[in-house]
Parts: sequence; structure tokens; C-alpha cells
Amino acid sequence: MTDAAATPPDETYSYLGPAGTFTEAALKQVPEAAGRPWRSVNNVGEALADVTSGRSVAAMIAIENSIEGGVSATQDALATVPGLRIVSEVLVPVNFVLVARPGTALEDVRVVNAHPVAYAQSRGWLERHLPEHGHIPSSSNVQAASSLFDPDCAADAAVAPPGITEHHDVAVLAREIGDNPNAVTRFVLVSRSRVLPEPTGADKTSLIVELPSDEPGALLAMLEQFSTRGVNLSLLESRPIGDALGRYRFVVDLDGHIADERVADALLGLRRTSPNVIFLGSYPRADQREIEYHAKYDDEIFIEARDWLRGLLSGEPD
Repeated sequence: MTDAAATPPDETYSYLGPAGTFTEAALKQVPEAAGRPWRSVNNVGEALADVTSGRSVAAMIAIENSIEGGVSATQDALATVPGLRIVSEVLVPVNFVLVARPGTALEDVRVVNAHPVAYAQSRGWLERHLPEHGHIPSSSNVQAASSLFDPDCAADAAVAPPGITEHHDVAVLAREIGDNPNAVTRFVLVSRSRVLPEPTGADKTSLIVELPSDEPGALLAMLEQFSTRGVNLSLLESRPIGDALGRYRFVVDLDGHIADERVADALLGLRRTSPNVIFLGSYPRADQREIEYHAKYDDEIFIEARDWLRGLLSGEPD
């Protein structure tokens, strides 16, 4: 990683900073970002603005957490900022440490500084070991720790990433304080590229879909576009559109690549029935798990059906 100042934008990668965040850890897993300049930003909006303005070639952002589900700020931004594509995904195991200024003991802690998501994922541990503690929200996990050295800081300790000691002179009071040892956050690398990664057989496609109307069966009709073609959904979440109460869009992750016949056919069905379908990209799954589906949904089945119809229309003999 190098400094992003005065660097060509086609070489710069943006991420939610400062250094030491889980987002930075995710970006470290991207081979093409190695040795390139990285630009630390304050929020998802700033990261995506870097990409749309051309300031950065791509941005790493969190999109889903195994404990709390989708990251609403990211989902809403991807729905409203045009011209973006997800080109890859990364999984980062998430756990936390409790840190304090050197010389502070666990029994001295009365107030804890923590990002709201980190606090929610470690609240059980904190309530068991610090039952009378107070909480001050922080803008990021790293900022929670760095703020301990601010003269006006009212916190005695902070919930932070395990690698925080590489960046700040803090004492670790406790390790692995996350309530779920299996917690994982999914990050995506977002760019303006229209070049689709080649299908691997272990792919994911992300969409945002609006229903054509608010009436009984509208959601079922949308889901049938996938089920009748053997396409499994790994994520389905609703987010308010914002123009009226009760109006929602759906964030969808499905198994497969747009180049797969069953997926392409499902997208055609969606486009015919939904007023707005945003294609966010097809890209390799981070877990590299090969997609399984019934043989009746093989590419060859769809191709043969189209050839059969074409023959009927052209008057070819049976």
C-alpha cells in the first residue's frame, strides 16, 4: 500500500478508514490492489463518490454481515448511485478486542467507545464483564480506539479490531470479545468497469429489483422468475424506496452468472415484469463453492428450447 496523494486515479483504491479497519483487511485480499495507492475515506458515500468521479478505480465496502444481515447504507447507495458494478467479493472473519490507555485495568472501565455494529456484536460480553458500563458511539472501529487519546474523551476503553495495536499504543484488556465466534462480514469491490468476470461455476449475481405494483402476489411473481428456472437466492432483503410509505425495493443475490442460461432467462423475466431492475454484477463467490442445480436447468436445455421455437417460427421440418 502506498499513499494515494498525487497518484493517477486508475491506480487508486478507496476503503473505509482509517488504517486498521476490517475494510482495509478486506482490501488486502485483492491481488490487483497490492502495491497500489489506497485512499482512506470516512463513509460509504465518499467511497462510491471516489469511483463515480474517477478519483479511484474501485472501492471496497461492506455489504453484508452474518449477524445483522445487509448493510443498509451500502444497499441504499448502490440502488441510487448509477454506473456502479460489483467485480468481486471478500469475506473477513470479525472479532474484537477491548483496549484502553496504558495503565488502565478492566475494573477501571466505566464507559466504552464503540462503533454501533461492533457494540451490538460484543454487547453480551460487555454486559457480563462490565454490567454497569455506558456506551459512546464511534464512527469507526479504529476511531473508537484512537479517540481514547483525545483530551475530551469520556471513554475508558474501546471495542476495536484485533490488529489495532499495530496502529495505536493501546493496552489490550481482553481478546475475542465478540459474542459470535463465527461472525463474518462480506465486502464487495465496486468499480465502473463493464467487463464481466468470466464464469467460474462458483459465481454470484447481485440485483436490485422494484415490484411492478403493490398488490397481492407481486412478490411471489418476482420470486417465480427465479424458482421456475432453478435459480437459488442467497440473499433477499427489502429496503424502502423513499418516495412513499410502504414502497420497497428488493436487494437480491442469486447463485450463478449472467452468462448461465438459467440466470439470463430469469433476468429477462424480471425485466419484462419489473419497472426497474438494477444489475450490480456477476462475480466469483468468495467461498469458491460450486453452484449446484438440477440437470433440467442445464444451459443445453434452454438452448435446445430456443432452437425448437426458432424452428417452429421458420417452418423447419420436425
